[in-house]
Amino acid sequence: MTPTDLLPLLPDLATFARVVDAGNFSVAARQLGSTPSTVSRQMQRLERALGTRLLERSTRSLRLTESGAEVYRHCTEMVEAAASAAQAASRLAGRPHGRVSVSAPISFAQSVIHPLIAGFLRAYEEVAVQLIFTDHDVDPVRDSVDIVIRPTPTPPPGLAARRLGTLQWMPCASPAYLRERGTPKHPKDLARHDCLYLGETPDDNRWTFRRGAQTHTVEVKGRYIANDVGARRDAALADWGIASLPEFAAADALRDGLLVRVLPEWSLAPRAYSGPVWMLYPPNRFLPPKVRVLIDWLAQHTTA
Repeated sequence: MTPTDLLPLLPDLATFARVVDAGNFSVAARQLGSTPSTVSRQMQRLERALGTRLLERSTRSLRLTESGAEVYRHCTEMVEAAASAAQAASRLAGRPHGRVSVSAPISFAQSVIHPLIAGFLRAYEEVAVQLIFTDHDVDPVRDSVDIVIRPTPTPPPGLAARRLGTLQWMPCASPAYLRERGTPKHPKDLARHDCLYLGETPDDNRWTFRRGAQTHTVEVKGRYIANDVGARRDAALADWGIASLPEFAAADALRDGLLVRVLPEWSLAPRAYSGPVWMLYPPNRFLPPKVRVLIDWLAQHTTA
């Protein structure tokens, strides 16, 4: 008999164990919320399926056959295993426990997610976090990752999503650089400055600014070109020039006065992605508590 053949028999096997424990069909039926005739039919069906007699019946009592005694022992183990499984599920459903994996773009993971993990681990001592730094496209179902953080205009179909913030870009420079070279008043002034830009495509040095209905594109130049956000931020902190940075990477330095936003009345429209950032995860109505608490923690503590 294959496992597939056994599946329909599981309820009858559990009923058989209850019948033996109760001593008769009537008591077993009452305990199961059923009827004696239904329980009797279940036992007949089980005996036919197993090809052996399990019970010797009389008007007053039931007696196990040799086969019945052996089957009863296994049925008892089966019911106990089912009870243990239910208890484990209930226990784990009630408290966050286990490891959660979360992937995010490298610079976003470094600047936004990583700083939040220490507080989360202190708050949830039975949860471990695997943070995956990657700029590759990760799918939570295909790649078995609990949470995927991805900047995208709209969440992909078939996934649950929670918005984490908005990715915005801005030109930033150190106060020392601006004192020495002057503060740009208009995007066209950037042409006379050292600028730190991405450099992944030939026109990455063409920065487009918008203010209301106005649009202005300027071709910038500089002696340092880097396709890493952290490197451009560090170069700006070292007074090397005006860097194009996502807000999340510049936030701490802006708050501490180590960097200053340049042309704050203009919005920079970078060639890199800008817009909503989402947490994506499988659409599971029974989302494990360990995943749910991390999603809530990140949503509550991030300012991306």
